[in-house]
Amino acid sequence: MTALLKMEGVGISFGALRAVHDVTFSVEQGELVGLIGPNGAGKSTLYNLMAGALRPDSGRIVFDGRNIAGLKPHHVARIGIARTFQIPKPYRQMSVVENVMLSAMLNERSVSKSRERAAEVLFEVGLESYVDSPVSVLTTGLLKRLEVARALALRPRLVLFDEIMAGLTPSEVKAVTALVASLPGRGITVIWVEHVLYAIMNTARRILVLNRGELIADGPPQQVVRDRNVVSAYLGEEEPADAQG
Repeated sequence: MTALLKMEGVGISFGALRAVHDVTFSVEQGELVGLIGPNGAGKSTLYNLMAGALRPDSGRIVFDGRNIAGLKPHHVARIGIARTFQIPKPYRQMSVVENVMLSAMLNERSVSKSRERAAEVLFEVGLESYVDSPVSVLTTGLLKRLEVARALALRPRLVLFDEIMAGLTPSEVKAVTALVASLPGRGITVIWVEHVLYAIMNTARRILVLNRGELIADGPPQQVVRDRNVVSAYLGEEEPADAQG
């Protein structure tokens, strides 16, 4: 496989705070990679760097052979990187399908094609019965699904999922996990930040762990949960029971 994304010595500081320091890793085409770490570890900052919301102070972010560090978010989206947000930010004055159409329009050639694409992804995430509904009727869990739909409507090559399981019921977690797991088989590479550990540990074959802005572990879930640095920084003194399934 060929690396689709490379982070090469990436760092950024906010005043005296070193938010991300010398982070280096690569993600192969078709991988599903989990990204975990305690609150304040730098996960959101790393996503903002990859998505173009922040420019790194040092290092390179290489996507498909091109250094994209410093590109604007809409340029990053156009070349194939989509993301979701921890707190959904839909356009509440629009319907569900209109929200997704806005994403689809970045690549589709007409309004009708954008609506077709929006309808496709709404079906994929289980929101087909809400196509023409106002966003205001959606529960927290359904808003998370809408975030996923908006990202997939961009036809991304790489998608950055940010805590998409928060607020979902166990049955919803199962359904969305299955959707995420299916994406690499459809040519979509995934990096996934998640605090619902059993979902990410049982789905991703590789886990990256950040702590205090530094990458402290990179490996299979079974290896990562036994890493002393990870146990100390994030998982506590005991291994999480959910991660053993």
